Amino acid sequence: MTLPLTQTGSQTSSGIDAGYIWFDGELVPAAEAKVSVLTHALHYGTSVFEGIRAYATARGPAVFRLKEHAERLLDSAKILGMPRTLSVDEVSEAVLATVRKNGRDACYIRPLMWYGSDSLGVNPGKNRVHFMVATMPWGVYLGEDAVREGAKLVTSSWRRSPGDVLPTKAKAGGNYVNSVLANQEAKDGGFDEALLLDKEGYVAEGSGENIFFLKGGTLYPIAHSINLRGITRDSVVQIATWMGTPVEPTMATRDELYIADEVFMVGTAAEVTPVSFIDRRPIGSGEAGAFSLKMREVYLDAASGKVPEFEHWLSYINR
Repeated sequence: MTLPLTQTGSQTSSGIDAGYIWFDGELVPAAEAKVSVLTHALHYGTSVFEGIRAYATARGPAVFRLKEHAERLLDSAKILGMPRTLSVDEVSEAVLATVRKNGRDACYIRPLMWYGSDSLGVNPGKNRVHFMVATMPWGVYLGEDAVREGAKLVTSSWRRSPGDVLPTKAKAGGNYVNSVLANQEAKDGGFDEALLLDKEGYVAEGSGENIFFLKGGTLYPIAHSINLRGITRDSVVQIATWMGTPVEPTMATRDELYIADEVFMVGTAAEVTPVSFIDRRPIGSGEAGAFSLKMREVYLDAASGKVPEFEHWLSYINR
């Protein structure tokens, strides 16, 4: 018995226009990309994935920091003990081929590796590892209002899972139940996003973002051992340094964020999103900060090929 990932045409069951999907080495219409309901990853969360963006540039679509995302995907697979069946170049080529086939100027890209349905025991060793790439339209993650006015965060009652409970350096499907619960709690409370702490009360990250704060002209990226290696975080650190802003990675408690001049979140989906309130306390003036908005502007310019110093981050579809 099989469970289709999609319904008819190129529409997924959620209405997303998926077009063609790279599925185990072939580009197939989304409606033909199917997996068994006995898939190991469906029952146990044994998958690894990436979120990547392609941006419109003067030279056509370009994927942002593709090599780094492909490397992190395979690192995640290694952490979960998945057999290495693909190389960084093969993952990258599959991504480029899928974006090219779907003819999108800009899109969100979801590569996924998962254990199949050969065995349903907890140990996944008898299962084949599958690989797919999907592309889809994707706008501003938290909405235009959150960017323009600043996102409203609330500290979640759910703590970020520590590294001795789950492999936090792997972008693994099972890990994200933690994020889902925190995000649901925040949304149900009328907030834009959740802020997660570790078991000792230090700020970890958002449900899908890294956190930065600005104080006295210095930019402080939250540096925590349990955080996923953030590619957007690294990009923002490099851009800030290029802009001449002092950068000092740090750990922080949430009350340090309350008194920051500015706070913003970064991630592939969120890009750079200013924060205006945390736990109903205004950050700075309670509006999207000027530095945060400038960083978003420069980041998007870099991702769109408008900053020559960072053009090496782009993999152009039309080569």
